Amino acid sequence: MRVRDRLGEVFADEPFAGAFGRRGAPGLSPAVFSLVTALQFTENLTDRQAAAMAVRAIDWKYAIGAELTDTGFDATVLSRFRARLAQHGMERVVFDRLLEVCRDQGLIGAGGKQRTDSTHVISAVRDLNRTELAGESVRAASEALAAAAAGWLADAVDIPEFAHRYAERVNGWTKPKPKSCRCG
Repeated sequence: MRVRDRLGEVFADEPFAGAFGRRGAPGLSPAVFSLVTALQFTENLTDRQAAAMAVRAIDWKYAIGAELTDTGFDATVLSRFRARLAQHGMERVVFDRLLEVCRDQGLIGAGGKQRTDSTHVISAVRDLNRTELAGESVRAASEALAAAAAGWLADAVDIPEFAHRYAERVNGWTKPKPKSCRCG
């Protein structure tokens, strides 16, 4: 809730006017997607998980200004949003505005350790989505193999272990933290 209350001015539509015109049916605002992308990165979520959070988490709904009954958006919209930002050279728009407002409000000070680019945010989300896609590809291939050659599959893999790992959709995984961030 504090993100919206203290940093709401960061997430505005005006800076995105060059990439998101006014033609066609109105969609969700680029400001909403920029905030969702920031929250997504903060919580290390895939696009599918972020879209689910925008539907079920009250704090996310408040932050993005959505009604409690809002049904959300399709997860693919997030990757298209990031692609459009990259296509128009606008990867740094939100990051630079966020940095400026945080400095103005005294949330960060000079000489502190801070990232100076936002491409790592887009990259981290992309990597997490690739992990999800790879896991889903293995799951789909194993289901097709089970239907086509169940006997061969039973001989080739440890079925209980494989079923434990790939029986459900691969959407609850999170990207492992880098070694420098791990405890122990």
